[in-house]
Amino acid sequence: MEIRRDDTVIVLSGKDKGKKGKVLKAFPKEGKLIVAGVNVASRHRKPRNQQEEGGIIKMETPIYACKVQVVCPKCGKTTRVAHAAKDGKSVRICKKCGAEL
Repeated sequence: MEIRRDDTVIVLSGKDKGKKGKVLKAFPKEGKLIVAGVNVASRHRKPRNQQEEGGIIKMETPIYACKVQVVCPKCGKTTRVAHAAKDGKSVRICKKCGAEL
């Protein structure tokens, strides 16, 4: 999976199509991501003690990584990720402008 935490992505399909957000957490084994402001669900929470407040809480749920595409920080376009060797290390680069991601 080429998408990592702190990448900016745009949603390609689904109910949140066109939304842009930052990746909060990645689950490579499942091929899913949690993106800020995307795929928000309501959860009902009971108070566990008198100090804690109950109610309806909005939270982001995982989305499949194949439904999002990385946005290049330099050119600002959605792009596929390429890999290249730089100083003996593998780095991710933008397919459109060649900038390091």
